[in-house]
Amino acid sequence: MFLIIKIIVSAVLIGIVTEIARKYPEAGGIIAALPLVSLLSLFWLSVQGATPKYLSQFAVGVLWGFPATAVLLVIVVLSLKASFSFMLSFIFGICGWGGCLLLQKVTVYGTYGGSGTGPYVPFT
Repeated sequence: MFLIIKIIVSAVLIGIVTEIARKYPEAGGIIAALPLVSLLSLFWLSVQGATPKYLSQFAVGVLWGFPATAVLLVIVVLSLKASFSFMLSFIFGICGWGGCLLLQKVTVYGTYGGSGTGPYVPFT
């Protein structure tokens, strides 16, 4: 039952943001750039009894993904401005996102294949 409540609340928030974006694209973009998914996830994890340490690790993971997400968005914007289709722009962005995450991992661990997904202790 709790899972259904989480899905409904989250879906309603995403639906509201999408409707705002349909009428006001820039305002919708600014609202979408808010860390809604991160905050919702932190909220639901907290409600489900996650410890402050666990929530902190999750937040660090969000920060770890931020540069890659920025790269994804820059690539999508530039691709769309260059008149590529949305789907191709999206694929380019996903590839850039993955490449950025790989670069972060190689930079932190020195070689590909280090343990964990970021510069923090993996979830236990």
